Amino acid sequence: MDYFLRCLKFILPAAKVTLLLTVAALALGLVLGLLLAVARIYGRPPARSFAAIYSRVVRSLPTLVVLFLVYSFVTIVFGIRGVTTAVIALTACTAAYQSEIFRGAIQSLGTGQMAAARSLGMTKSVAVRSVIIPQALRLAIPSWSNEAAIVLKDSSLASAIGTTEIFRRAQQIGAANHDYLPAFLACGLIYFCLTFLTNRVLDYVQKRYRLKL
Repeated sequence: MDYFLRCLKFILPAAKVTLLLTVAALALGLVLGLLLAVARIYGRPPARSFAAIYSRVVRSLPTLVVLFLVYSFVTIVFGIRGVTTAVIALTACTAAYQSEIFRGAIQSLGTGQMAAARSLGMTKSVAVRSVIIPQALRLAIPSWSNEAAIVLKDSSLASAIGTTEIFRRAQQIGAANHDYLPAFLACGLIYFCLTFLTNRVLDYVQKRYRLKL
């Protein structure tokens, strides 16, 4: 038990890095995912094709493969390493999944919303920004909550490129003491607590802002 508590004390500070990775990737992925979803539905043919190809290709690759591809490219071209590289890779992955979430939410609204907005004199861009996206965001909350939990757990893959987050710290203390089980149990407990809290917060947001059609 003493060793388990020491593991918790050693690993817990790394939760700040895990949360940074998760929040940054989700926020950037939300913006990029929305742009991809809008481009795929309302964009011109080149934009629609790019959004569809990007989503299909990225979702076909394991997150770890994307992580190493981004790490290699960003390191060689820009000389960037560490947390920034991990954020870019996680953003690239979650943006593809979020684009599908938002695309489904937008399409579930039907064509009547856009037609009504255009009949009031709105341009397509104004209608998308003022009418479509606010409703789609609320409809997407349940699926987005699931994606948030996935990104939180996938942040552990950043340890593969040397980012010192929760999983990496568990590996370090396990290797130092030649005893991995308590270290990984402590690691699992922290991930469970973070995922549980994330789900509870987003469940509240869903109930507070859900859209009834």
